[in-house]
Amino acid sequence: MSFDDAISALSTDALKFVKDGYVIGLGSGRAATAFVKSLAILLRKKNIKVRGVPTSLQIKIIAEEGGIHLIEADQVEKIDVVFDGADQIDEQKNLIKGGGGALLRENILINAAKKVVIMADKSKFVKYFNRTVPVEVHPLARNTVVKSIHTLGGKPKIRTIERGYPFITENGNVILDCDFGVIKNPKSLAQKVKLIPGVMEVGIFTRKPDVIYKAKTNGKFEIIT
Repeated sequence: MSFDDAISALSTDALKFVKDGYVIGLGSGRAATAFVKSLAILLRKKNIKVRGVPTSLQIKIIAEEGGIHLIEADQVEKIDVVFDGADQIDEQKNLIKGGGGALLRENILINAAKKVVIMADKSKFVKYFNRTVPVEVHPLARNTVVKSIHTLGGKPKIRTIERGYPFITENGNVILDCDFGVIKNPKSLAQKVKLIPGVMEVGIFTRKPDVIYKAKTNGKFEIIT
């Protein structure tokens, strides 16, 4: 049994938060992918109708393959529930997100949602954040933001893809992965980074999830509310 077995199991359990007529935010990554596949099966079996708001092209394609009706965030006034993963979760239930590069859209949906359901394996749970923080930056501000991140004690590195080309988000921006060491006050740090001109989004999310699924290596999972 592995994390993947637990992710598969919890993605099925999370369907209990889906109701007919809901507008559902679809996050990106491994856990969100498993959930979307489970959701597609549910909709076919139960003849339930929902509308999904994808956060990335990756999850949009998977949802389309599953026959899920998709819309954009600006086409609705509310999102009933968002299902997403996380790169790290601290003991105060703050999140680091953006490993896949969809942090701007993910944060828009999470803050617009009535309920937030986060799914992650147990390796993502820490006392304090200790991994790099993704920061989405307008390309014109790349150099000035790098300097400002250094003044905040961070070590920024532009995210690249194969052959060294810069990673470009679906919004046309670049991402700086910033090492701040151990982060004991994530809310304060996020606020400071967001004030830097040219920063579009910071991968520290302080909206507390309503439900957190914690996948374990034995194929089982824990629900934290």
